[in-house]
Amino acid sequence: MKRRLAWLTVSLCAGVLAAGSAAWAGPEASGAALWKHLKAENYTSWKMWPGKSALYPGTEPHGVLLTTYVNGAALGAIEGKKGTMPAGAIVVKENYMPDKTLAAVTVMYKVQGYNPAGGDWFWAKYAPDGKVDEEGKEGMCLGCHSRVADNDYLFIGPLK
Repeated sequence: MKRRLAWLTVSLCAGVLAAGSAAWAGPEASGAALWKHLKAENYTSWKMWPGKSALYPGTEPHGVLLTTYVNGAALGAIEGKKGTMPAGAIVVKENYMPDKTLAAVTVMYKVQGYNPAGGDWFWAKYAPDGKVDEEGKEGMCLGCHSRVADNDYLFIGPLK
């Protein structure tokens, strides 16, 4: 009986852990899946990067004006001065033209094991309507952001 109860306990715990893991699973590393997730989550309701406001001054290639949103995982790493973002962290940057017209949406999505040489970041660039313009292990993104690899590939602010 004890052995059976122990097996049942282990099985239930494993099931809870598996279910918990599934609950934390983010979208797959694809532009279409990530955009669907961002829309379902209504990313514009997320907090902005701490210390940044809407339409702050930006630089090329992102745009003259920027607004940056972060999901809960990213916000926790920023506020906790973790030094790196955890798997599941998402940083969404809206890129605006001088007349405040949305030009593009660029996204960094941390996916464990996706690209260890590039900080495990999945990169995506979307047209304002959500059409995927670029996605994946983007050479241009990685080439520029690798200059701040010691800040987990993020220019916008320190993580430590």
